[in-house]
Amino acid sequence: MISLTAASAMALVALGMVLTPGPNMMYLVSRSISQGRRAGLVSLAGTAVGFVVYMTMANVGLAAVFLVVPWLYTALKVAGAAYLLWLAYKTLRPGGASVFDTRDLPRDSAAKLFRMGLVTNLLNPKAAIMYLALIPQFVDRGAGGVVAQGFQLGAVQIVVSLAVNAGIIVAAGSIAVFLRRRPTWMRWQRWATGTLLGAVGVKLALDAPAPATAG
Repeated sequence: MISLTAASAMALVALGMVLTPGPNMMYLVSRSISQGRRAGLVSLAGTAVGFVVYMTMANVGLAAVFLVVPWLYTALKVAGAAYLLWLAYKTLRPGGASVFDTRDLPRDSAAKLFRMGLVTNLLNPKAAIMYLALIPQFVDRGAGGVVAQGFQLGAVQIVVSLAVNAGIIVAAGSIAVFLRRRPTWMRWQRWATGTLLGAVGVKLALDAPAPATAG
C-alpha cells in the first residue's frame, strides 16, 4: 500500500504533467473547441485506455527488470528528474506554448475520436516517461509489493489526469476566449505550471536515489 506522502507527490507531479502542453492536451482541447464537449470527452475515454495500457505494461515489466538490472532503477529516477526540468524550461522559456494554443480540426465520428485519443496517448512521449521514469520515483521497495504500488500510483495519475482534462474539456471554449483576451493570464498559467514542474524536478534530482535490490 502506498503512503499518503507518495500518493500526494504523485498527484502533484501528475497535475504538473497534465497542465503542461503536450499531444494529449492539444488534441483534447482542440476537439472540444472545434467539435464540442462530447467529442472532447469521447477522445478522453480513448486517452484513458491508453494510460491503462501503459500502466499495465510498465508495472508488469519493470518489477522484474529492476531486480535483474538494479542500476536501471537509479537511471530511471535521474531520467525522470531531468525530464521534469526540461518540461519546466520548455514551458517557461519566451514563446513557450500554453494549454489553450489550439488548432482547428475536421469533424470525426465517435469511433474515430476514441481511436485517435487512444493512439495519440500511446504515441505520446509524456505518457511513456510518466510510467517508465516518473512513477518509479515514488515506489518504496522497502514497503514490498512493487507491482501493487505501481498500479496504485498509476491509478492516482489516471484519476488526476482524467479529472483535470474533463474539467478543461468542459470549459475549453470559454477558457480559451478568456485567455486570448488576457495575455497576462496566459503568461501566469505558463509560469505557474513551469515553476511547479521545476520545483518537483529539482527535489527529485537532489534526492539520493537508491538502486533496486532483491531484498
